[in-house]
Amino acid sequence: MVTRERGALASVVFTVLFAQVLLYPGAADVVASFGATDTETASRWFLAAEFGAFVAFAGVWGVASDRAGRRVPFIVAGALAGSLGYAALALADVSFGAVLALRVAQGAATIGAFSLAMTMLMDLSDDHGKDMGAAGIAIGSGTALGAPVGGQLTELDPRAPLAAGAVVLAVAAALAVRIPDRAPDGHGDPLRRGLRTLADRPALGVPYAFGFIDRFTAGFFALVGTLYFRNAFGLDAGAVGLTLGLFFAPFALLQYPFGRLSDRVGRTAPIAAGSATYGLAVLGVGLAPHLRVAQGGMVVVGVLGALMAPATMALVTDLAADSERGVAMAGFNAAGSLGFLAGIVGGGWVAEQHDYLTAFLVAGGAELALALLALPALVRLDPDA
Repeated sequence: MVTRERGALASVVFTVLFAQVLLYPGAADVVASFGATDTETASRWFLAAEFGAFVAFAGVWGVASDRAGRRVPFIVAGALAGSLGYAALALADVSFGAVLALRVAQGAATIGAFSLAMTMLMDLSDDHGKDMGAAGIAIGSGTALGAPVGGQLTELDPRAPLAAGAVVLAVAAALAVRIPDRAPDGHGDPLRRGLRTLADRPALGVPYAFGFIDRFTAGFFALVGTLYFRNAFGLDAGAVGLTLGLFFAPFALLQYPFGRLSDRVGRTAPIAAGSATYGLAVLGVGLAPHLRVAQGGMVVVGVLGALMAPATMALVTDLAADSERGVAMAGFNAAGSLGFLAGIVGGGWVAEQHDYLTAFLVAGGAELALALLALPALVRLDPDA
């Protein structure tokens, strides 16, 4: 029963990520279809608008779920509202400012389905590494398949990924309806008190910091990586999607075994080993003299990300009280969304103002610096304390 529920919840996480990543390879084409002239800047804000909404609304969904003692109705509502948001964007004939407003509304809905599906995996069992490994393989698989499929759809029509996203999120809602709700009893605390949970548990800042680092890379490659492979190597949207898949495929396939590994050896070793070399691997992609070398570097980044990600998410589960899981995972996803925003906006700005090599130097250096700052706190942390 637990195995079947784990697979169903992972499928919900997969569908949400798949819909999201469909847009990445052809983001410049999508914004051009809305009349944007500076497609690099416009695509940066188009992606950032969604993640800004993720940051703003993840905690609201988490507290509401913890307070009600239910997950499934919120996941269904978020997925259906997100589906409507994607459909509205696919059909929109409005100014680009209105498009960004729609994008914010769509993101505010979608994060509820995503974050609470991951929270339901937290509720599932005491094998936190295995449960978060299932979440990780769903995240990685959704992004691995979403990138190449989105690239191919973009070549058919720039807005085809939006229409596909609407369909996929409706499927996520249908999947969620059939999953048993194992949420702990609701606590009835108001929103402000629920959000203070994060301030009351400063130890959660450790996995949040590593979650920020992990998603920073995803955001950086979603925009800067897409433009880099297009402009530096002359790839079209389809080929860019396949190249991004070289990162996301090992990131997906290795999450479950690495998550189980963290149940056996603890969270510290996988997180520390991955973070110590992650920034160097990112930098190596930017320094690659040839396309094949850069593509090989993408595989290495994917492997290191897979080593860290499930252990980091499992650490959140280790530290959170039963009645705080929704808001704790929401905080993790908010930190990750901030990382993604920093990767998109910061990385895109550096690339625009300077060049791609400088952007990769800044990104790799920032990864290394953040990892070095967070590692001592990780080593001191005892999840059972």
